[in-house]
Amino acid sequence: MRILLSNDDGYFAPGLAVLAEALSSCADITVVAPERDRSGASNSLTLDRPLMLRKSYSGFYYVNGTPTDCVHLAVTGMLDEMPDMVISGINHGANMGDDTIYSGTVAAATEGFLLGVPSIAVSLASFSNGNYATAARIVAEMVQRFQKTPFPSPVLLNINVPDVPYDQLNGMETTRLGKRHKAEPVVKSENPRGQTVYWVGAAGAAQDAGEGTDFNAIARNVVSVTPLQIDLTHYAQIGALNHWLKA
Repeated sequence: MRILLSNDDGYFAPGLAVLAEALSSCADITVVAPERDRSGASNSLTLDRPLMLRKSYSGFYYVNGTPTDCVHLAVTGMLDEMPDMVISGINHGANMGDDTIYSGTVAAATEGFLLGVPSIAVSLASFSNGNYATAARIVAEMVQRFQKTPFPSPVLLNINVPDVPYDQLNGMETTRLGKRHKAEPVVKSENPRGQTVYWVGAAGAAQDAGEGTDFNAIARNVVSVTPLQIDLTHYAQIGALNHWLKA
């Protein structure tokens, strides 16, 4: 099995190294990741300049672009054969609810999915303890499941893993995306040159964290597995919009 690994934290991120090591015994791994932290890059492609592919001492390849660039470049130009799976992560911090719109981790997996490859985004749902081994073990189990029983249709999965030791997990659930409250206001400050600068505020707290959501699963130390889709069409409004246009 051939797996392409990427992330948005950069090729030097500890979560990526732990994941690559965990999967190396069950698959042929190629790592192509950004040269620096590109968190929040979403699905952006670099179209205004050429990209460069370099290889680090670790054997990981890195690109002077976004997570989407990395997967696109690897699948459409670098690799001799299509990968059997694209996996993005392990992200440092959760990607739940509205986070998925901005997440470079999810974007890298999305690009794999758009290119016809089953794809997984995996995030460690905390910034504190760093139980990357737990998340890596979950991903390895998912890969083995794919090898044994391939999913019947194209799949894009967003996995969030509680930041606890593996034996403290309370299972795994299929979930839907929750929703956050509105983000905190920007933080206004002054740089050393006396210029006014603005920092994007923190993400809001969970608003929709009820039963069945990714937020609810993580709160109970349950691994959240959410199937994602790319179609942004608001089908429920098609009839009303059609009537409005003809009025």
